[in-house]
Amino acid sequence: MNVVQTALPGVLLLEPRVFSDDRGFFFESFNARAFSDATGLAPDFVQDNHSHSRRGVLRGLHYQIEQAQGKLVRTVTGEVFDAVVDLRSGSPTFGKWDGYVLSAQNRRMLWVPPGFAHGYLVLSEFADFLYKTTDYWAPQHERCLLWNDPAIGVRWPLPAGVPLVLSAKDHAGVPLAEAETYS
Repeated sequence: MNVVQTALPGVLLLEPRVFSDDRGFFFESFNARAFSDATGLAPDFVQDNHSHSRRGVLRGLHYQIEQAQGKLVRTVTGEVFDAVVDLRSGSPTFGKWDGYVLSAQNRRMLWVPPGFAHGYLVLSEFADFLYKTTDYWAPQHERCLLWNDPAIGVRWPLPAGVPLVLSAKDHAGVPLAEAETYS
């Protein structure tokens, strides 16, 4: 596994070793020992989630203020633009964002540590997005950062002519200036 350090400390882009031949391909999507050897981390994943969405769907930017979740995310069908925002108030990158294309074709995975808001925009006709979490979903602690807060400035690559599709929760996200953050 190749580990790429990102602009945000702690956020890692992971490129698995893929074995391909005329039959197709094979790779380990997760191996605890290999993950730990490559990253120095040993997360205890407790929940797997699968989301299916159509082009133009934006989910996020979500986080849990308590029971903060680390997430290992990937796309198994289609393509998404994945964005993370540092919400750790003592971090030198607090309020900064970074984004990555994750697709079935590039097979990249992203490690999003606790302390970050996370979201993604579906770029392909459909996308199946999988993620492992280090803590259980706790709706009472879930928060939503405003996806288009100009103070953060995430540059979502929405294709021309494609309508943006947001849930009511995502429409009601709060700007960074009003958001609960991690100390």
